[in-house]
Amino acid sequence: MNNTAYIGIGSNQGDKHKNCILAIEDICTCEKNQLLKQSSFYLTEPWGYSDQDDFINLAIELKTSFSPLKLLSFLQGIEKKLARGKNGKWGPRTIDLDILFYNDQKLEFPQLTLPHPLLHQRGFELLPLMEIAPYLIHPIFNQTISQLFDRLSDDKSVIKLDREKLCYV
Repeated sequence: MNNTAYIGIGSNQGDKHKNCILAIEDICTCEKNQLLKQSSFYLTEPWGYSDQDDFINLAIELKTSFSPLKLLSFLQGIEKKLARGKNGKWGPRTIDLDILFYNDQKLEFPQLTLPHPLLHQRGFELLPLMEIAPYLIHPIFNQTISQLFDRLSDDKSVIKLDREKLCYV
């Protein structure tokens, strides 16, 4: 397990918190993965398509022996298992698992672009990521996650939730 991946996790259907927890459990029960860090949970306004419920989002840091495409396939299997329920681009979903970074690689495949191409525009991904990896350098922009967050123009609400009570802090 010599690769480091950062995964964005989100849900806005059903028991959002439970969906995220189940996804993390499924990721971690695979012997090819080891959870290193997990951010807090955040209540976030929908991005890209606003006529839907708010999301619960978080980020995790993972050691993995999966290649980028195998990791994507593995995560898509979890989405399918948890009945992703995606309704159109950026629409409601039971669970959404995005590979944000894989080592410091820049990759482009038809089904996967790394780092995630919209990451620098999304507060709901940058803020949880900044909590666990503020000094991680974006290999395209050559800026840390904190610097990208400081320059963010996204005006969507991202509110840290209390882990124990899942209420606003």
